[in-house]
Amino acid sequence: MSTTTDTHAATPRSKRALPPLMQLTDGAAERLRALYAAGEEGKLLRIGVKTKGCSGMAYDLSWADAPASTDERVTDKGVTVLVDRKASLFLIGTVMDYEVKAMSAGFTFTNPNEKGRCGCGESFHV
Repeated sequence: MSTTTDTHAATPRSKRALPPLMQLTDGAAERLRALYAAGEEGKLLRIGVKTKGCSGMAYDLSWADAPASTDERVTDKGVTVLVDRKASLFLIGTVMDYEVKAMSAGFTFTNPNEKGRCGCGESFHV
């Protein structure tokens, strides 16, 4: 009588690495450094989402004097931003950039969780 062992049951499954909560491009990091050094010295940028627009959600940026207990700290390229914990599921893997165009400049988000945007680009849905 031979006995066989199930090698699958004894081998622990390796966990797949999660993507970072958020990353900053060089442009976003440079702009944040400039903002932190100028008028927003001592504050941190908080990133969240709120209900808004025709697609349902919009990015919400605000200044915080200190991290709240509901904030996740993200440090990338030597710059720290706060992410509202309620928004973290919607933002996993997002890349924040700073773009300067002919008639506008501002932070933009490339979010792999987005399923679509409204026509004006103000809001998104997941």
